[in-house]
Amino acid sequence: MEIPVVRNVLEANDKMAAQLKGLFARHGILVLNMISSPGAGKTSVLERTLADLRGEFRMAVIEGDLQTDNDARRVAATGAKAVQINTDGGCHLDSNMILEALSNFDLAEIDILFIENVGNLVCPVEFDCGEDHKVALLSVTEGDDKPEKYPLLFNLSTVMLLNKVDLLPYVDFDVERAKRFATHLNKELTIFPMSCRSGEGLEGWYDWLRAARAAKRG
Repeated sequence: MEIPVVRNVLEANDKMAAQLKGLFARHGILVLNMISSPGAGKTSVLERTLADLRGEFRMAVIEGDLQTDNDARRVAATGAKAVQINTDGGCHLDSNMILEALSNFDLAEIDILFIENVGNLVCPVEFDCGEDHKVALLSVTEGDDKPEKYPLLFNLSTVMLLNKVDLLPYVDFDVERAKRFATHLNKELTIFPMSCRSGEGLEGWYDWLRAARAAKRG
């Protein structure tokens, strides 16, 4: 009896992602894939980051959403170049979508490219978009057991941004428990408790961006 073996459904995506990595490397662009649940604050973090660091870096954003260009308009208001990808129900971005979006940019004019993925803790993690690092966002308005329940994201991410810490007095969220779950999955994970509303903790995130950008150029 012969059993057919189906090729990895991610194989084509991975091949294109490898091409993207080469393209970004040639231009020295640091690429970050931002992944979180809906409402964790990805767009707000980007707005604050783009505004605060626009004097240091030339930054651009690829926005992924099921519908609307609301988030692209928000980040574009900071002066950054933004391109919206509407997936029309798709739960993630993939490398082919990123490649198509790049035609709207002059890559020679970008230092850091942020990919704001569709709000989802599962599917976006599995599709490489040519990024240098995955950045997981977790807000204190979610459960502190999210890293334990959705382990792949935190296992593959380089950074975890623990957002909305200004709300800790008003929510039932154990920061140390969340950190413990996350670092059990990934001992190398760098965690930044922060609030893009109050500004608390942002400088640590910015210093990490500076170091990652310098490493990419080097």
